[in-house]
Amino acid sequence: MTNRSPFLLVLPLVVCACATTAPRFPSGAVVDMTYPFDEQTIYWPTEAGFQLKKEAYGHTPQGYFYAANSFSSAEHGGTHFDAPIHFAEGHPSVDQIPLEKLMGEAVLIDVTRQCAANPDYQVTQEDFAAWEKEHGRIPDGAIVLLRTGYGARWPDRKSYLGTEERGAEAVAKLHFPGLHPETARWLVGNRSIKAIGLDTASIDYGQSTLFESHQVLFAHDIPAFENVANLDRLPAKGFAVIAFPMKIKGGSGGPLRIAAVLGQGS
Repeated sequence: MTNRSPFLLVLPLVVCACATTAPRFPSGAVVDMTYPFDEQTIYWPTEAGFQLKKEAYGHTPQGYFYAANSFSSAEHGGTHFDAPIHFAEGHPSVDQIPLEKLMGEAVLIDVTRQCAANPDYQVTQEDFAAWEKEHGRIPDGAIVLLRTGYGARWPDRKSYLGTEERGAEAVAKLHFPGLHPETARWLVGNRSIKAIGLDTASIDYGQSTLFESHQVLFAHDIPAFENVANLDRLPAKGFAVIAFPMKIKGGSGGPLRIAAVLGQGS
């Protein structure tokens, strides 16, 4: 039997531990892409909007300050998340979306010029092709963001939605850009993305009556982020997105806190 020093038995473990480094959180600038929820928050014309009620605000008889509120809101309004169940029966609700699907490498496709000329513009496959010609193929597992330029119109309802009217009859008067259904079909058939988002009220353009882009994407479990803020502060690539919606059990959507972490060169 060979006598071995206890130190020699421990040494490999020490070397291994020293060689292992903890993963580092991205150190780039953080861009908040969520609009505040308040009385100006834009909702679909058929929804009441965000309501905050102060339940307590002030100093208690015991001498300390205390504040507490209650709020009510439709799932789909302001910066929010669309779960696949929103338009795809039997598909995941908000609470069933894996967190890994809501964070990671992202790209930005800028179509502000096209949308400035046409409020009913629908993002085309050609727009994606032009982006890839300049920046390379969209990476597998990426989150895709579409910048239409409509973020500059927030929170002016008439400019942002095409009408400031409310109620069911106002829906036919909506005018804002979105993703063309044929482009959605191309995406699910030819690219592998985690999620898609944009700076308008819907992934389908305002005049849509069938919401086909919703249907196509959600049937393939690709969720959407809508009314995303500050896309003008993002580069075409080289950044990551973290997008966490309120975890509503069985929810078709919900308020979303979304941010981008820029790379060192951005």
